[in-house]
Amino acid sequence: MHAWATLHSFLALFRMPFVFSRALWITACALSLAGCAHSPRPPVPPTPVAQALADSGWSDQALAVAAYPLGHPEEGLYWRSEVPVQPASTMKVVTATVALDRLGPASQGGTELRIAQAPQDGVLTGPLYLRGGADTALDWGALWTLLSQLRDSGVTTLADGVVVDRTLFQPARMELGVPPFDEAPEFDYNVIPDALDFNQHLLQTELRSDAQTLQARFWPALPGVRFDTRAITLIDAPCDDWDAQWKTPEVRTDAQGTVTIALQGRFPRQCTQREPLNLVDSQWLVSQAVRLLWQELGGRWGPQATVREGHTPEGTQLVAQHRDAPLADVLRNTLKRSDNILARLVFLRLGRQQIELERMRGPAPVAPSLDTREAAGRAVRAWLQAHDVPADGLVLENGSGLSRSERIAPATMAALLAAADQSPYAPELRSGLPLAGVDGTMRRRFHDQPAQGRARLKSGTLNNVVAVAGYVRDRRERDWVVVAIVNQPEATRHGAQVVDRLVNWVAEQR
Repeated sequence: MHAWATLHSFLALFRMPFVFSRALWITACALSLAGCAHSPRPPVPPTPVAQALADSGWSDQALAVAAYPLGHPEEGLYWRSEVPVQPASTMKVVTATVALDRLGPASQGGTELRIAQAPQDGVLTGPLYLRGGADTALDWGALWTLLSQLRDSGVTTLADGVVVDRTLFQPARMELGVPPFDEAPEFDYNVIPDALDFNQHLLQTELRSDAQTLQARFWPALPGVRFDTRAITLIDAPCDDWDAQWKTPEVRTDAQGTVTIALQGRFPRQCTQREPLNLVDSQWLVSQAVRLLWQELGGRWGPQATVREGHTPEGTQLVAQHRDAPLADVLRNTLKRSDNILARLVFLRLGRQQIELERMRGPAPVAPSLDTREAAGRAVRAWLQAHDVPADGLVLENGSGLSRSERIAPATMAALLAAADQSPYAPELRSGLPLAGVDGTMRRRFHDQPAQGRARLKSGTLNNVVAVAGYVRDRRERDWVVVAIVNQPEATRHGAQVVDRLVNWVAEQR
């Protein structure tokens, strides 16, 4: 008992709150016992992770960890692994894993043009239906191709305009009335997608200043929109820091439908920036794009034609179709770039499939919610249950990690990664995870460190979160699942140092 007490005191002395594998525990015991006869000080130094926490000034409660060799969870390293914590973008690993298994790596979203009645002498007397199907590649070129196919079929005039159908997901337009995630709703990471995700609701915006004035424009140029730059103050500052004192623009629409975008804040002199920004309503953007492209193709509009939202009736005829990339390719972009819009669209696709499955099973004692996001949460929980992955404390909102409410325990994330490694689609998931020191969001980390090229990790970063989740290969060529999450105010100051040292510690295990 004296030996165990000595070992316990030794671990407490060096701030090592982790639970080690049996082999490491026995080794530590042997070292501790050997030192007892000669010196009260054990010869084992503190771990790099404990040192990083000490250097940060944080307590060990800031960190939660689950890490172990695949197939050998008993040899793992655990600390607060059962505590649900905020995961930031590592939550995309959950969405990607479940989607690969339930939707399939070859599944595709798409966009359709449909009509309810045949055109007469080139005139489509009924509406043209533009039906969204979670097509992540519906950009200007794709929309032009769809409308070009319609023109090639002989249609010259849209007498009743276009009905935009977003009803694949419910609510159809989730952005309406929803508070922004943070103070910058105009930037791409904040966009709330829907089933008709045209150009990801973004417009390429050019901001160009000289010594005295700032000019702004969209590309492509759209009618019915103007920029007001009078409230912008030009300052002497690096052009790369153009958004440091930028304020969210005010957008106003007058009675004639003209949109005015009033820029605010400060902007560097002698600076040109081109950024995709979310500054206009998504329905307004689609309406302007359809009108512009149809006219460029030589098409005409009826005098009463409008572009409006609605639902595609049953029995319509497909006249043109655009297909998205296969899901495996979409997820590769999602994980490598940490793309919130793509992750949220995939999450919603899971919800749509779940609703269809529940309808096929027949009436339930309690009717499940038809909200697509809630259904996606049910799909994830069903997958976890089917794979014996514990889900205590799991909170899902949009599947991207861009949420203040999402929570997951490191033990749950690690068990999911272990189960995913047994899936036929494990190579697709691994190929999407950024390679440490090489690409994606990990390209600038781990250079000349043990984990470089030996870790495939999804990172996650918010103001109060720094996290990694994925696979790390050790010096015995064993793959570990590693989940390390720091939840701490101003986590971005030292959080990467803490989790990176843990990843390197795993990579060095022999």
